[in-house]
Amino acid sequence: MRGGKWHALIDKVYRELNLFVSARKVVGKKGAAGVDRQSTEDFSEQEIAEIKQLCEQLRTDTYRPQAVRRVQIPKPGSKQTRPLGIPTVRDRVVQTALVNVIEPIFDNEFHERSFGFRHGRSCHDALRVVEELLETDHVFVVDADLQGYFDTIPKDRLLALVSGKISDRRVLDLVKQFLDQSVLEELREWTPESGVPQGAVLSPLLSNLYLNELDHRMADLGYEMVRYADDFVILCRSQEQAESALEEVKRFVREAGLTLHPEKTHIVDSRVKSFDFLGYSFRGKLRFPRAKSHQKMVDTIRRLTPRKSGQSLEATIAQINRVTLGWFSYFRHCTWNIFDKYDGMVRKRLRRQLLKRHRRNPKRLCRTHRWPNAYFSERGYRSLRLAHSAYVQSLDGNH
Repeated sequence: MRGGKWHALIDKVYRELNLFVSARKVVGKKGAAGVDRQSTEDFSEQEIAEIKQLCEQLRTDTYRPQAVRRVQIPKPGSKQTRPLGIPTVRDRVVQTALVNVIEPIFDNEFHERSFGFRHGRSCHDALRVVEELLETDHVFVVDADLQGYFDTIPKDRLLALVSGKISDRRVLDLVKQFLDQSVLEELREWTPESGVPQGAVLSPLLSNLYLNELDHRMADLGYEMVRYADDFVILCRSQEQAESALEEVKRFVREAGLTLHPEKTHIVDSRVKSFDFLGYSFRGKLRFPRAKSHQKMVDTIRRLTPRKSGQSLEATIAQINRVTLGWFSYFRHCTWNIFDKYDGMVRKRLRRQLLKRHRRNPKRLCRTHRWPNAYFSERGYRSLRLAHSAYVQSLDGNH
């Protein structure tokens, strides 16, 4: 390190051990093939030769990334899609090796209220801070939405931020090559003028870096901002403070060449109106899944419990448990009665299955006592309400 900047880093990137560890990480995550159609299994079979070739190409400055394959994937709880970039396996390995070297340099500068894509930090950590702020009367919330954030980050400004900490020309060139990768979608290929590809290993780090100034600026001005990637809220004690905070955000966004979504950016008094953050809806003292998360859960339960089913009740319950308990692990902080509602829905759907199977009248569903709640528990159903009670008791036991 010299003059506040890091130099001579490229040799650490192409070190064989770093590439080997990176390859194992990429292969372990599986993932789809890129434009060269090489799968992670194919790469793994030739791992030693592939790593030696990457090492030599990076050492001699002859490595060149290939185009990113772009696919459209559905947005959760929506009929809309969002683009996902899929680099080749070789490019994912090199990006991982690059991140291993430069991430600690930048992460040390990131604000403590930035929680997205950082080691030792999670969505629940961010949600916990929001809870604490709401409990201390920070009830006026700036709920902001950056429109197309990943696709609109100005590349030149982003590279300037990277070069502010790194002076190794070859590392900077490598970052630039990844930012300038062409995109292939079906038969069309082009090079985006701005943005970082969603799905690239390097993108989370770079997207955090670009908003780091906003984190520090808002904190220096005394605002309570909590951010996870491009999703952030600012919690204030008055309407006036919230309005001032929003003006400061607008000022930063203009300077940074970004755009706030006009319809999704607003100030909310959380005592009377809900706001969404990281899949949760907050209103007053209530915490529940946001509408899209709720609907996704409802649709999943319906899909797993059709009127006619050829499998046993126990098999159906086992499928439901895998989904609902995974869902619960994320939404365990919700208000207790939401879990009663999901339990009730599951049991109602299972009773309808049994009524159909036994050819009984479905209109008697609400009056039947043939299949009480205990009947489903005995066959393995894991009640979300009981899971929540156990979770709350575990918290009480730790205090």
